[in-house]
Amino acid sequence: MSKKILVVDDNLQLRTLLVSYLTQEAFEVVTAGDGQEALYVARHEKPDLVILDLMMPQMGGYEFMRIYSREADTPVILLTARMEENDKVLGLELGADDYITKPFSLRELTARVHAVLRRMDKQKPAQDILRLAGITVDRPGRTVTVDGQLVDLTPSEFDLLVTLMAAPGRVFSRLELLDRLQGTAYEGYERTIDVHIRNLRAKIEPDPSHPSYIDTVYGSGYRFHPQV
Repeated sequence: MSKKILVVDDNLQLRTLLVSYLTQEAFEVVTAGDGQEALYVARHEKPDLVILDLMMPQMGGYEFMRIYSREADTPVILLTARMEENDKVLGLELGADDYITKPFSLRELTARVHAVLRRMDKQKPAQDILRLAGITVDRPGRTVTVDGQLVDLTPSEFDLLVTLMAAPGRVFSRLELLDRLQGTAYEGYERTIDVHIRNLRAKIEPDPSHPSYIDTVYGSGYRFHPQV
């Protein structure tokens, strides 16, 4: 499943812009216009990450964090127009995982979102053995079998398969998959993921021209089919 992000900001134009951009990056996005509304949305939608403005009417970002941090350990990226060190320190002391000062570039914000989510994923205990639809992946041994037959994968193909199988149904953008493979994503090279996926399908799919395991989500990226 796609990661869900809650965007909290009283600026409707900014919320709309972030929804559009993050959706293109294969995230599911929900929004709120102030801290009070954000509490309601967060409790019902259970986001994977919150992008939170500090200065808002009704209830600001600090108060939202004081309340919600007692209910969930959801990572938070702060949006602030302020430059004072005390604001940043207070936000981090309340549990924020990162902050970005307005105005900011959308690509920088997206990079920070991916970085925070990666850190959270690394904190989760990884399964040594993944089994789905006749495919078995031994992560420590770095071996893959399909219907009991050993399949020889390159390191990049193996890492791609592990990434997709560890989150069946979640759509990964090409840029995100490239970042997972080499630690640094360069937009000009993201189409190399298509080559790796094509080669991987040739080795694990019963019919690579009509893949059963790895779906192409047009305009977004790839996912391991959740129903197989």
